[in-house]
Amino acid sequence: MKILICGLPGSGKTTLAEPLAELLGAVWINADQVRTKYDDWDFTPEGRIRQAQRMRYLSDGAVMAGKVTVTDFVAPTEKARKAFDADYVIWMDTVNKSKSVNGPAAEGSTFEQTDKMFEKPTDCNYHVADWFEDTHAQLLPIIKNYMERNK
Repeated sequence: MKILICGLPGSGKTTLAEPLAELLGAVWINADQVRTKYDDWDFTPEGRIRQAQRMRYLSDGAVMAGKVTVTDFVAPTEKARKAFDADYVIWMDTVNKSKSVNGPAAEGSTFEQTDKMFEKPTDCNYHVADWFEDTHAQLLPIIKNYMERNK
């Protein structure tokens, strides 16, 4: 099973993915680590599709070895999410949801280009609209139930 955690930069994808993968006994695949390994920081639309395909390749390899994967990356467009082909999609919609010390938070992430191209997922399995310190633990029974129903 491939789980995709997507959302804007700074939404908490990695913060959720790492402990969720640990709880599931899954392989965690992080986009920043993959880009560093491949020395590929191309954020053009083509580069983003290439990254989605690369993330799919890495995730599919782990799934073929009998593992569950938790993969976190922006996946900003429907096309990128389709290229990854997740079994379960978690959308982190938590950027700037809380007020900053100086008043209301600004709209969007710190990456304007990504904000402009980001398409809200219409087919996610789980929408995280508010961040909690134990979001990963709250998701665990939901995902396990999904896995049982879809064996």
